[in-house]
Amino acid sequence: MIDKRRKRVALYLRVSTSGQTVDNQRLELEAAAERHGWDITEVFADRGISGAKGRAERPAFDRLLKGVTRKEFDLIAAWSVDRLGRSLQDLVAFLGEVHGKGVDLYLHQQGLDTSTSAGKALFQMMGVFAEFERAMIRERVNAGLSRARKAGKTLGRPKVGDHVEAAIRRALKSGTGIRKTARELGIGVSTVQRVRAEMNRVA
Repeated sequence: MIDKRRKRVALYLRVSTSGQTVDNQRLELEAAAERHGWDITEVFADRGISGAKGRAERPAFDRLLKGVTRKEFDLIAAWSVDRLGRSLQDLVAFLGEVHGKGVDLYLHQQGLDTSTSAGKALFQMMGVFAEFERAMIRERVNAGLSRARKAGKTLGRPKVGDHVEAAIRRALKSGTGIRKTARELGIGVSTVQRVRAEMNRVA
């Protein structure tokens, strides 16, 4: 039986790939709950889902927020801020939603408790850095792609040979559909669609 004098806590766990496990996050949060004297009422886990995904694409996160709306717990405990999301806008909206219902947030790695004003400010600051990190990753990826193009490397899927493109055009001109053409020639539908688009531009 849950002691009503103790905080009711929901654990939120998330890993980005299906090959990872939430077990370590869960063990550390369970130990933290034991130390603080919290009662764990429910565990929500999203497996193989990026933190950049929205609520609609994170089913456990969606159920967690529905529990917040129904005030089913007093506090949400997560292993780290990046388990909740990557976007500052999303993180601040999340914080506003949980605090609007009187639910607090505990982040284990950061030692953060948003029941304090200092904790709430630190949470927003960490969201800024999470967004900055994501922007830097995008910048590095784009810079790498730019260098590859300048070096003459072909990016993306390689184009098919001229003889295959000629066969595609003949099939399309004879009235064969895109999917059937792709199937008969053993190529991707997107390749046939590209050739059809080029034919339409020329026409």
